[in-house]
Amino acid sequence: MGYYVLKVAVSAVLIVAIAEAAKRSSFVGGLIASLPIVSILAFAWLYLDTRSLDRVAALSQSIFWLVLPSLALFLALPWLLRKTGNFYLSLGLAIAAMLACYLAMVAALRQLKIEL
Repeated sequence: MGYYVLKVAVSAVLIVAIAEAAKRSSFVGGLIASLPIVSILAFAWLYLDTRSLDRVAALSQSIFWLVLPSLALFLALPWLLRKTGNFYLSLGLAIAAMLACYLAMVAALRQLKIEL
């Protein structure tokens, strides 16, 4: 149970650190958030839990393919914020665009016979 609490605490501290850094500088917050820290932590937790190199490799490959559609959120959100002036509406629409891109990516990967 202590190990699980440690994993949750480390992950939570990371999220809070990014938010706090972004208050001071959007560049620093963006830089920290763009680093694959969460993925690296996930690799470490998965390996420590399973000792499976194959699972870590599969996770890494899945992350690669699924990062691409997530970029739609970061393109759509600033544009929508400027157009609508409404944070919640813009965020919802940007998330919807991102989800549509995820669906398109999964369909494309299936067509290409790439398994996640």
